[in-house]
Amino acid sequence: MFEEIMPFLPFIIPLVIIQLGLMLVSVVHVIRHDTFRVGNKVIWLLVCILGQMIGPILYFTIGKGDE
Repeated sequence: MFEEIMPFLPFIIPLVIIQLGLMLVSVVHVIRHDTFRVGNKVIWLLVCILGQMIGPILYFTIGKGDE
């Protein structure tokens, strides 16, 4: 089974690193700030953590409030 995945590892590893980085940055930003355009802190934490790569992108595009 692992032999089938080996050719795809050069593509999977950077995607996982980008996903985890985006999630970490967005979660830290949600925790540190109290103003949001839409929703509240709990909703955005769930979106950022459970939304894979789309959740943090949604937060930074439509959820992040003006500071």
